[in-house]
Amino acid sequence: MFDLAEPVLDSEQWQSRATAYQQHLDDFLAPQLRRIAAGDPVPKFLFSYYSLRPAQLRQWHPGFGVRLAGQTALRTYRRRRGYAPHGEQVGVAEDYLRERADTVTFIAGLLRATAARSAQLNCFGLHEWAMVYRRPAHEDVRHGHVPLRLSPDEIDEVVEATPLRCTHFDAFRFFTPAAAPRNIGAPSRATQLTWEQPGCLHANMDLYKWCYKLGPLIESELLLGCLKLAAAAREIDMRASPYDLSDYGYAPITIETAAGRAEYVRRQSEIAQLAEPLRATLLERCDLLTVIARCE
Repeated sequence: MFDLAEPVLDSEQWQSRATAYQQHLDDFLAPQLRRIAAGDPVPKFLFSYYSLRPAQLRQWHPGFGVRLAGQTALRTYRRRRGYAPHGEQVGVAEDYLRERADTVTFIAGLLRATAARSAQLNCFGLHEWAMVYRRPAHEDVRHGHVPLRLSPDEIDEVVEATPLRCTHFDAFRFFTPAAAPRNIGAPSRATQLTWEQPGCLHANMDLYKWCYKLGPLIESELLLGCLKLAAAAREIDMRASPYDLSDYGYAPITIETAAGRAEYVRRQSEIAQLAEPLRATLLERCDLLTVIARCE
């Protein structure tokens, strides 16, 4: 449980943390932004599908329950959304936490339900294939400037030879009309809590989304950890797709072959293992925030 006597970071302490975070972020972002400028669709996803922008990422937050001392902290944070001054200190306001209580509760419920399930490692990343399967001629391919590495007929054969086992609504909703009925079921936004499972690359990528949806309530170091995980998962996601990304330096994971499927399972399992402690930490934060939000 949070100690209601909130810890206070003096100017040297919080500025040191903020500087270290921003340096780690810039080390990660620089090569990603260079790739995006060159047209690479893999890292672009991190700033198109996910809505947080690099400038927003650079704003360090200590998380709820920590106060920052000094005039520099007051000048820097007091006008930021969610913050309030406390004398000569500033921190995320309890009123803001209570405004976000429903979001905290939803995210905690989703994280808990996901963590309670066993990882399913037999989808083989076929969601990207299902998004182009028997695609109507008038519809554009999602990554239109990147060529496919197999012909449409070959892609159709792969999809028809392997069961579709997608459990993530935000992947399933992009399936073509011909692919959707081939899935094991029809995940929806309303049934998200009953579908998501910890082996899913997209569920693990979304840990980043849940961090930034909670805004300054969550410390930036955890946000960056989840962003790095999302980047690693997205690379595997697209390497296993039917797109030819060799011009951007990505070797395909050929899930149309037995060796490729085995490699995908190994990579998917590695991401799930990396995601487990991040999910647990974020869930712990949400549970603690829920306790505080209920306090009168």
